[in-house]
Amino acid sequence: MPYKEKKIEKLYYSIGEVAKMFDVNTSLIRFWEKEFTIIKPKRNKKGNRLFTKQDVENFYIIYHLVKERGLTLDGAKKKMKDNKDDTINNFEVVKSLNHIKELLIEVKESLGD
Repeated sequence: MPYKEKKIEKLYYSIGEVAKMFDVNTSLIRFWEKEFTIIKPKRNKKGNRLFTKQDVENFYIIYHLVKERGLTLDGAKKKMKDNKDDTINNFEVVKSLNHIKELLIEVKESLGD
């Protein structure tokens, strides 16, 4: 059985790394942090924000609601407050479907047109 390398996940991500994940400016990450109480970065001795994996997952949900679904910040906050579990479940379904779509595209490309 061939050796399969495990993907190493970091404990903390810098604001620059998080901004790069979403292809947005760091100022938007700081703004969303202030607007959404579910984002709770730790800070190092220098005062730099250190985001956890959970923070990144929450950013994905916020990004999905605001950028992909077009909700206002107030609408996204309300959705997160009123239907947090439903919102997370719906987001997970969309994420799974996008992953399946990517896999199907890879299969199609490997088979040729």
